[in-house]
Amino acid sequence: MTRRAGSTSDASLWRRAVRDVKPLAPRVAPPVTAPMPPPPRETATARPVPSAVTVTSQRIAIDRFTGIDRASAERLKRGKREIEARLDLHGMTQDEAHRALLGFVRGARLAGKRCILVITGRGRLGGGVLKAAVPRWLDEAEFRPHLLAIATAQPRDGGAGALYIMLRRNAINPDQ
Repeated sequence: MTRRAGSTSDASLWRRAVRDVKPLAPRVAPPVTAPMPPPPRETATARPVPSAVTVTSQRIAIDRFTGIDRASAERLKRGKREIEARLDLHGMTQDEAHRALLGFVRGARLAGKRCILVITGRGRLGGGVLKAAVPRWLDEAEFRPHLLAIATAQPRDGGAGALYIMLRRNAINPDQ
């Protein structure tokens, strides 16, 4: 092995450069915790407020296109339809969000709007309360008559934290 000329000065220069460097502390993995079981369902005599905390065995499909043809469904899914109204549910309680969503859907349909965007947010680590609750609410009897299709929004419109909703054409009776 041959030594390069000046290698001693390179080594001393390196030692001077790193003399104050201290090694990092070793990384410790966070403890693994088991997920908490869902809370028991409470029964109430009044109309219960929909809750995202209660886990049901039936999952609600977010992308639903039963009321429209395939081409329209693809345009909705790809975000190619013009968004005529937006509702942002960030910062609302479940009760406030449910009321706001119902009023928004009814009002948008009454105004003749066809494609709306509902922003739920993603929540921490993708487990947002409203993100889980809104698709269930949209499957309730009071919402169903207003809706044709639902799709997860494109990233530019909110991605997994938002939904495109295609509304039915306005009927003579706005409660239909």
